[in-house]
Amino acid sequence: MPHLTLDRIDQFIIDELQHNARITLTELSNRVGLSKTPCQNRMRKLEKDGLILGYHARINRNRLGVRHIAFVQVTLSDTRSQALKAFNQAIQTIGEVEQCHMIAGDFDYLLKIRTTDMDAYRSVLGEKVSTLPNVKQTSTFVVMEEVKDEAS
Repeated sequence: MPHLTLDRIDQFIIDELQHNARITLTELSNRVGLSKTPCQNRMRKLEKDGLILGYHARINRNRLGVRHIAFVQVTLSDTRSQALKAFNQAIQTIGEVEQCHMIAGDFDYLLKIRTTDMDAYRSVLGEKVSTLPNVKQTSTFVVMEEVKDEAS
């Protein structure tokens, strides 16, 4: 997908929506200096062009009791395209995995896993992650304190 260049108004719309996706169209229009119809047209174009992928609520996961975070390095036994594809598809089914990134380095993937506690984490690692296609080895790093997470 080609890189898109945004003018200052489109960038301002994106910035405002990242800060508050529930902003009214009237308020957004006032902030960016456009009337409602041109502002709405720009938003629709940003959505159509794939710059705005959706609108989400930020959830306080600690209040839900899922405060245990671990980062897991995953090494695969096979890194050919078909093996990577199988892992990529299978990891999608594990709800506790918040993020999965393919890494260039000494291991193949880095996962962010959030659970209620260490027992739940051990179950996810042992019963789900370790049984994924081609998983050879995992290494866990438990988070002691969440300092900054803009995705939460």
